[in-house]
Amino acid sequence: MFKSIVLPATFPVLLLGVAGHAMADEGQWQPHQLPQLKSELKRIGITMPAEKLADLSKHPMSAIVSLGGCSASFVSPDGLVVTNHHCGYGAIQRNSTPEKNYIVDGFLAKTRAEELPGGPNTLVYVTEKVENVTDRVLKDLGANLTGRQRNEAISSRVKALIAECESDKAYRCSVPAFHRGLEYYRIKQLMIRDVRLVYAPSDKIGNFGGDIDNYEWPRQTGDYSFLRAYVGPDGRPADPSPNNVPYKSKDYLVVSAEGLKNGDPILLAGYPGRTSRYKLPSEIRFARDTDFPAKAATITADLAVIAEATKGNPAWDVRYASVAKSLNNVLKKTQGLMDGFARKDVAAIKDVQDAEFRAWYAKNGSGPQLLADLDAVIAADMALSREEAAYAEASHSDLLKSARTLYRLAQERQKPDAEREAGYQERDLSFIKARLTRLEQSFVPGVDQARYAAALNRYAKIDPKLRPQGLDALLPAANSLGSLYQSTELADTNKRLAWIGKDVDAFRASKDPFIVLAVRLNEVATNLDERRKEVDGNLDRTIPQYMAAVIAYKKSQGKPVYPDANSTLRVTFGTVAPYTPRDGLVKGPFTTVEGIVEKATDKDPFLVPAALTEAVKAKRYGVFKDPVLNTVPVNFLSSADTTGGNSGSAVMNKRGELVGLNFDSTYESITKDWYFDTAITRAIHVDIRYMLWVMKEVDHADNLLKEMTIKYPKK
Repeated sequence: MFKSIVLPATFPVLLLGVAGHAMADEGQWQPHQLPQLKSELKRIGITMPAEKLADLSKHPMSAIVSLGGCSASFVSPDGLVVTNHHCGYGAIQRNSTPEKNYIVDGFLAKTRAEELPGGPNTLVYVTEKVENVTDRVLKDLGANLTGRQRNEAISSRVKALIAECESDKAYRCSVPAFHRGLEYYRIKQLMIRDVRLVYAPSDKIGNFGGDIDNYEWPRQTGDYSFLRAYVGPDGRPADPSPNNVPYKSKDYLVVSAEGLKNGDPILLAGYPGRTSRYKLPSEIRFARDTDFPAKAATITADLAVIAEATKGNPAWDVRYASVAKSLNNVLKKTQGLMDGFARKDVAAIKDVQDAEFRAWYAKNGSGPQLLADLDAVIAADMALSREEAAYAEASHSDLLKSARTLYRLAQERQKPDAEREAGYQERDLSFIKARLTRLEQSFVPGVDQARYAAALNRYAKIDPKLRPQGLDALLPAANSLGSLYQSTELADTNKRLAWIGKDVDAFRASKDPFIVLAVRLNEVATNLDERRKEVDGNLDRTIPQYMAAVIAYKKSQGKPVYPDANSTLRVTFGTVAPYTPRDGLVKGPFTTVEGIVEKATDKDPFLVPAALTEAVKAKRYGVFKDPVLNTVPVNFLSSADTTGGNSGSAVMNKRGELVGLNFDSTYESITKDWYFDTAITRAIHVDIRYMLWVMKEVDHADNLLKEMTIKYPKK
């Protein structure tokens, strides 16, 4: 098990050091960095030893898991996992029908036998080992390699490291880059494939406020659900089977119903997705002025098409519920980023920081060529990104994406496994099958046709100079798609899966219109892929040199040196804290169950279960009543540094006990992915007391309350 990390002798030690005090609450720290933050943890009141937090084999870190896009934690020795409602939404939707709509009504398995299959996309990853492999990835890469050659060399080494790690098929391994390619770590995770839905409250609780309240404060959302991890009788991961048994989690979190108050310290552990704290001013302006507006316009249009195409059909509405929810979340975040950039000129702030860095570099760096190369490769990256965005519009069809995946798999399977592109090796086959199978839960031919026709019309309005060369002549007309959807067999799951394993000649001989289209688009798509390799290889050559200089510069100022988030295990810390979004207005840090009743209407998303309203009016608060608020708290704010992927992250008190779940950020905080403003950046968490209160008073989930170890307040 992982306890510490020893760097290669050739690797710059400066990366792990943090000179002086870290900036308060900023930083998504790798666990092994925490012993260097002892003074910061002590300052805010954390009593857990930093060395314990750095050890993945020990509690509490051994209880923190990933769901492959969300975070979660074990809360019983029998593989019981708690996460957000929206993280379990796919499993909830998968098992819902218009007759048994678990989205609206909620679901509770009173016995293990009643637990429902989460589906092939619902997985639990338990991180067991992290090791620095930077030297093995980057050592002796030739200085004269082209960008593509460098990219392929790094990819080859990464694949070899993964294959070595996955000699035991129970594990899934990855080798992500840190500090934009300056460091590489190999992550070894136990991958549990049989995951079942145990309990989810009604979306009247789990999604109270819906998209209206998304990223807003005050908030009163019970965003939680429970899953259970199952393994074979031998204790090893296995495909779903009635013979499987609950996974015996080595450690699990004790749940504390004692609560928090304003100013109390918290720890937060999970798998944050992506941040861009070290982006250059030019990259920020590209995102602000070009990328984000285009993305927002596309998603807005796509959502309107889905709404119109599914209107009046409950079954179709259920099928696209998860798709629409995900798109709405991305849209709100994108709009929040644009609003945040308009409210505070982050690019101008970065201009000042960049100028100061360049002045320092002129005296301490290795010459001006690095910065000139840096600006050139970033410009090339942004230019190619616009063509890739245009191609995405031109191929915005689930059936076409499936056909493209299948054809690409056939092409890659002509090569030895080690030489295939990442994502198309034998290790990826189960994931490809899962994606192609999952489509049946979120796809209707008529809706897909409407979405694709609208996307083709949007593509036609893109400046021809920004479209991939040769693509226009290959595309179908938006008004002629009916014949494609009527003639294809790919809408049938079994026939779609039957294409796996067929050779390239079979695809080229096919008359299925979507297979034909995928083959026709292949040359353009491949050209984009090859150009992306060249650009990425040049980025991989230049950006790490820049990051080494930036880290040295920041260290000389005593500023924090943590890598951008990249979906790997991180720990953040902070305090329960209110904030002032604008002059004269103070928000937070707690909301209460009375706020739910105050917001209640007779329309979604502010519908409230009758049992909840009755319990509030009767003031049946029991041991979950906060002594200061004199009621049950619902959500609370903290100053912890979070982002997407932190959904479901365990929020722990100073002793490492579970006191909440992270699920959102305030609207003013959205730009924190690019710039962390300590004054207004706040994460939003479900208070564990509200979760336990709903389980007891509303949903009567007594079996789960008994299964968990809960520390109640002293009388």
